[in-house]
Amino acid sequence: MGYTEKQQTLVNSSWEAFKQNLPHYSVLFYTFILEKAPAAKDMFSFLKESDGVPKDNPKLNAHAEKVFGMVSDAAVQLVAKGEVVLGDATLGGIHIQNGVVDAHFVVVKEALLKTIKEVAGDKWSEELNTAWEVAYDGLAAAIKKAMS
Repeated sequence: MGYTEKQQTLVNSSWEAFKQNLPHYSVLFYTFILEKAPAAKDMFSFLKESDGVPKDNPKLNAHAEKVFGMVSDAAVQLVAKGEVVLGDATLGGIHIQNGVVDAHFVVVKEALLKTIKEVAGDKWSEELNTAWEVAYDGLAAAIKKAMS
């Protein structure tokens, strides 16, 4: 069974909720990443020079918005085409340049899912979690393919 329109709708509705409080959820997302992998701080230009995760940082917010937006786009592509194709051909090279390895994708996935659980609140469900997880996995596979 492929990715469903219902899964896409679940991702899109929680993506809209994420954007409603982008600064808060962006900080939460990077806090979750650094809790799991403190050394990842050096991989993000907007975190290198700060203690912890800076609040009200436009670069941090923009990057989080891009990550979550790409996962939302991946959900759309999975319904439409059954696969995820990167819109930005430079993503593979950027990830290589920053030293990203498979383990980093796992950390980001965990942080993303924890953030979505916070975003969703009482609307959180295993079905919502799975919808985001499958979309993220599709995006991660496309980025890894571009890295090889």
